[in-house]
Amino acid sequence: MNSTDRMPPILAADMTAAQRDAVNDYKQVRNTTVFEGPFIPLLRSPELLGKVQRVGEYLRYRSALPRQLSELVILISARHWCQQFEWGVHSTEAATAGLGPLVIEAVADGRRPTDMTNEESTLYDFCVELLRNQRVSDVTYARAADLFGEQGIVDTVGLLGYYSLLAMMMNTARTPMREGMRPGLERFPV
Repeated sequence: MNSTDRMPPILAADMTAAQRDAVNDYKQVRNTTVFEGPFIPLLRSPELLGKVQRVGEYLRYRSALPRQLSELVILISARHWCQQFEWGVHSTEAATAGLGPLVIEAVADGRRPTDMTNEESTLYDFCVELLRNQRVSDVTYARAADLFGEQGIVDTVGLLGYYSLLAMMMNTARTPMREGMRPGLERFPV
């Protein structure tokens, strides 16, 4: 455990009934025995944890975007928040989903990737505009709408919002990376 972790795991013996139920629900919905990352600090609010993880389950596994593009959105969010745990998990997921290594590397470096498909380029521009400008231009919106439709746009914004929430939670709690995980992002001035 990292000594700077502000919200470390809660021992099972110290959990409330609501917290135990939230952990069991999480494991059942995700079909896993692992409980880690942003969900550890979120456990301090078990009802919120339950609702957040259900949103995440939709966005990760059933959104209108193909997995490769969803992972690109997640990486853009992780880079924006300089969230090492999120980056460590999803840079690997993105590569597995087929996102090119040069694209992943450029996002990590805070550069606009040059080796992107039209879909990746459109999604990258949409996400970066929204995060940097708090809005999206008509031109960028139209490009995204043509490729992904309104549901794709809504799911993209949902992914950005969800992973921003998780990143902010982990940055606030100083959630440590997984054992053996190495930082993949440099800090950039805001």
